[in-house]
Amino acid sequence: MKELFYNYICELQEKITNSLESIDGKATFKEDIWKRSEGGGGRTRVIEDGAVFEKGGVNISGVHGNLPKTMQTHLNVSQTSFYACGLSLVLHPKNPLAPTVHANWRYFEMYDLNGNIIDQWFGGGLDLTPYYLFEEDAIHFHQICKDCCDRHDSSFYKNYKKKCDEYFWNAHRDEARGIGGLFFDYLKPTTQMTLNQWYSFVTDVADNFLNAYLPVLNRRKELPFTKEQKDWQEIRRGRYVEFNLVHDKGTLFGLKTNGRIESILMSLPPKVQWRYDYFSQKKSQESKLMDVIKKPRNWV
Repeated sequence: MKELFYNYICELQEKITNSLESIDGKATFKEDIWKRSEGGGGRTRVIEDGAVFEKGGVNISGVHGNLPKTMQTHLNVSQTSFYACGLSLVLHPKNPLAPTVHANWRYFEMYDLNGNIIDQWFGGGLDLTPYYLFEEDAIHFHQICKDCCDRHDSSFYKNYKKKCDEYFWNAHRDEARGIGGLFFDYLKPTTQMTLNQWYSFVTDVADNFLNAYLPVLNRRKELPFTKEQKDWQEIRRGRYVEFNLVHDKGTLFGLKTNGRIESILMSLPPKVQWRYDYFSQKKSQESKLMDVIKKPRNWV
């Protein structure tokens, strides 16, 4: 399974970066191939200062070695070794009317001292972080998510949408990072779902990422905007940074397993503002967003 999934994410990275370069029309992805001293490595691709994307990254990695003690405690296991691979992406458009998007799909194995697999699972998802709320964009994004889920199990969308709303919650701000999407983890073989069936589900979601995001991006990327709207985007980006550095498990896993710092922090936007005690004005376009940030909504 690890070879199958790693080959899949290699092809997916190629597909996604080619599509995004075509849309941007100015900037191209810079590729950085790196090695991890404890085992494995990855291929980071970053786009910056483009016509559409202020910054973005589409990264793949496959790493292995002894599981650090901090992760042994987190997973409640004794000394063991692991293999983890996945694709992670974050895109920050220049236009504040176009949303930031994040997605990742990953696979994890753990082994006993003899190298036998003792646990294995998939995880991942995708979520949207707009700075101005366009309801038709939210509906489209969530409809694609639901369609993917429904092809595999009618209960998946409700379950993984709820998990996404709960996970991407900035507890210290008492607000969501964005308008959600799907979040799933520890997708292990059961009597209902084999590992191959989980693979089919996860890759179906990943295959439809561009279908979920590109129509939204194309509707917004060339709309006129004001300096005030750009300021609001950068203020909200500050909340994005806070979540990633305080709460995000993927960031913490990378830091605790001696991950590559440049790749881990690739998700952070290039320009951010923190203004003291700043609030949006009532009945403004900014407050329309905050209404759904404070209380997640069912979009489909």
